[in-house]
Amino acid sequence: MKWARTRMPVLRELAARYMDKKPLDGLKIGICLHLEAKTAVLCELMQELGAHLSVTGSNPLTTQDDVAAALSNKVSHVYAWRGETPDEYSRNLGRVLDAEPDLIVDDGADLSVMAIERGLAKKIVGVTEETTTGVRRFRNMEHDKALAFPVIAVNDAYSKRFFDNRFGSGQSVADGLMRATNMMLGGKRCVVLGYGWVGRGVAERLRGLGARVIVTEVDPFKALEAHFEGFEVMPMDKAAKIGDVFVTCTGGYDVVGGRHFEMMKDGAVLANAGHFDVEVNFKALRELAVKQEEVRPNVIQFTLKDGRNLLLLAEGRLVNIAAADGHPIEIMDLSFSIQLLSVLYLVNNKGRLPNRVLPVPADVDREVVQMKLRNEGVEVDRLSKAQKEYLESWRG
Repeated sequence: MKWARTRMPVLRELAARYMDKKPLDGLKIGICLHLEAKTAVLCELMQELGAHLSVTGSNPLTTQDDVAAALSNKVSHVYAWRGETPDEYSRNLGRVLDAEPDLIVDDGADLSVMAIERGLAKKIVGVTEETTTGVRRFRNMEHDKALAFPVIAVNDAYSKRFFDNRFGSGQSVADGLMRATNMMLGGKRCVVLGYGWVGRGVAERLRGLGARVIVTEVDPFKALEAHFEGFEVMPMDKAAKIGDVFVTCTGGYDVVGGRHFEMMKDGAVLANAGHFDVEVNFKALRELAVKQEEVRPNVIQFTLKDGRNLLLLAEGRLVNIAAADGHPIEIMDLSFSIQLLSVLYLVNNKGRLPNRVLPVPADVDREVVQMKLRNEGVEVDRLSKAQKEYLESWRG
């Protein structure tokens, strides 16, 4: 946690800006995020700004127990450990809600959905949502008129999608693959399923490590983009027969399923970079297998009837954090700075925001990136007055 805090200058600078005012004083905040060192820094700083925090993990396999233990000495309550059963995961969400939080910082929307189901929505000032899957769920709730509080789509901030989802996922997924398997990625046929922001980042980093990258897509625009980026694009039914490593990046369901397992080569590696563990069909894989065993930490080997072995990483959960340390610190400095400012925006606009999925204010997004550039020692040009006038004129 100390290592991460010293390398998150933007988040520290923002917290110092508000420290004397204690803008979160007296507020109860429920946090449901992947509980590792960078998350702990955000929680610690929010508590220092006056908040009463109840914290849990957003995934049963991504909590780092040493971090959770250390954080429990820094904030009000921590309810999380690695390897939670589904019932334990649900109970820990409930423990956070027992505190009746005024605000929620969510990752995947599980905590917020439970709050609505428990009838706690009227008390909640607002929610900030960290990830693509969560924003999609909230938009579906809004469409169904079930959304009962304003939600700031932190994931959709340009600084979050472009840097966190792309560069953060790219590096951390490659890190998770290598840590789990100790395998050479160079020369392997790596199939990236989905070419959104996460898929782009993963494909770029795997290519940079020497992999021969194949992309599968359902969106013709993204498929054409991947093609023009130089990746081989094909349907999954074709890729399943030739791939060595498969990484799901879609946020969808049953993306790699029973028929694909029957086509795959002996020793094929299966990994997921999406929020929920539903992209690789774990149930279908178990049904096809005659034997399964953990052959390395975070590697389950499934032996099929014909003798082929398929290797599933991190139980099909987020490989980049269940089998590694998640996104690089510099990336999370950006994302959690946006989280902090979004929480403050909800507090400052209490009662004035509609119960909708709302964007991060553009000036907040831009300010965080400018601060990061400054802390990285990078200077950029500025438009002159004449240049601004030219760009704003229609006369030419």
